[in-house]
Amino acid sequence: MRSRVIIWSILLIACLSISSDALGCPTCKDGLAAAGSEGANIARGYFYSILLMIAMPFTLAGSFGLYVWRETRRQQQANNCDNGGDEGSVPDMPNATEESLGRSHETPISTAAT
Repeated sequence: MRSRVIIWSILLIACLSISSDALGCPTCKDGLAAAGSEGANIARGYFYSILLMIAMPFTLAGSFGLYVWRETRRQQQANNCDNGGDEGSVPDMPNATEESLGRSHETPISTAAT
């Protein structure tokens, strides 16, 4: 455990010491230096465009997931309303009743002896 702490400490110090060298891609760095006082606005524009590119896949996946969840939920509610809330119905399984749960695909069916 102690060796892991020492290794992580060394890695953290190394990352912090070389972080000044990793300011950005050379094209961006040169563009900011040439822009002069407008460099802050350009840097802010790069920052927001990167955030937008990172957030877009998560936004699309989350929107699709929300849509699927809502439609599934709506379908379940429609099935519960169609079931009518019978006395023998099972709450988590809208199409099942107490007696249908007793029957299973594993229950042997008696056949007529020939």
